[in-house]
Amino acid sequence: MQAMAPASLIIPSEILEGARSILQQVRQQIPESTQGIERQIFIGDFTEKLPLESKIILRRLMDSLLMRMFVLNASDIDIGGYGGQGKVWYRIFGSKKPDPTLEAFSMDDTNVLIQNLLTSRQRQYLYEIKNLDFSYMVIEGEKMHRFRADAYMDLDQLALNMRAINAVVRSYKSMELHPNVTKIVSLAHTKEGLILITGITGSGKSTTLDSMIDVNNHTVDGHIVVIASPVEYVHKSDRCIVRHREVGRDVLSFKDGAIQALRQDPDIIMIGEMRDPETIFTALEITDSGHKVFSTLHTASAVESIDRIIGEVPPVEQDRVRNRFADVAKLVISQKLVPSLDGKRIAAREILILNSSVRAAIKNGNTGEIYQMIQESTEIGMNTMEQDLKRLFVQKKISLETAINYSNNKKRMQQLIGA
Repeated sequence: MQAMAPASLIIPSEILEGARSILQQVRQQIPESTQGIERQIFIGDFTEKLPLESKIILRRLMDSLLMRMFVLNASDIDIGGYGGQGKVWYRIFGSKKPDPTLEAFSMDDTNVLIQNLLTSRQRQYLYEIKNLDFSYMVIEGEKMHRFRADAYMDLDQLALNMRAINAVVRSYKSMELHPNVTKIVSLAHTKEGLILITGITGSGKSTTLDSMIDVNNHTVDGHIVVIASPVEYVHKSDRCIVRHREVGRDVLSFKDGAIQALRQDPDIIMIGEMRDPETIFTALEITDSGHKVFSTLHTASAVESIDRIIGEVPPVEQDRVRNRFADVAKLVISQKLVPSLDGKRIAAREILILNSSVRAAIKNGNTGEIYQMIQESTEIGMNTMEQDLKRLFVQKKISLETAINYSNNKKRMQQLIGA
């Protein structure tokens, strides 16, 4: 178990003490009779009127808490809300724990700290929708650290999760994908088709997508449009022009961004997430028009991904979507980040390449046959989650227990490894 580094290593005492003093002053001004969303509105209005110097001190405290993530090797930070109990929580190599070196904040303290990060317009959206996705940046000397943030309500209190965005894109080569997969991913080999990266939240989907965008950016001449909520890694145009359109800032929705991209002469369109039927329809239509589309889905396996897309649309549309998906989809990668023996995490991936047999199974509604097809097609670059977990176990990168626990089909996993 990794011990927490002392807070003093990253948070200067003058910032911590100065911020706590300001927070105490703000708390004293909040009427006890004001509750619920009205309390948040009062805090937002009061925070907006704070002197600039006070706002800067509060921001410096948040920035220090964020920079502490890099000392602790944390991927996420959580503060606020009833569930947070005033603690600052960090996720370190998969485990989320409160920082024992920091004295607890009151719920109004964290309400103020979170509200101080937002613009007036963002606050209004948060009050109405009760959730806000946004990006945040900390500049340290010549370094720029970016974070993906989600603010939301937890029993009338504001809660916040922020995830550190890698400053450097992971090398595509380091993923060691089969040459057939690389041909599908690369615009140089395949000019059209839908490529899906799926997995639960925190499974590294964005990292994989950014690696694929990056390899195209540096090897092919073209135009890439990234539509995300929020934009995470910012790609510097190289051989491609790379446009970044953040939902809520540069465009109203994934669907609008995708439709508008068709008029922007793109070669690749990255849709951050296919989260509703409208976005699914749009993604399939623009892929069908001859474009290369990358997107993500919150599913644990390749077959589940296909069933989810078909199941998301009304029954009357399902046959049309099933046939169109079978025609335009090229590749589905489902991945998980699993605990490794070195105390970190490593990606395990299920890979489905849509060949003629897979397409026929989808069109005929026989998706239950696809798992066996994947299992028997390793020579062309496919593999099930269980086969990849076995590979990691044989390579002594993960434990037997981890291989079984993270498999989708535990019976098949035990058969593969003879457990």
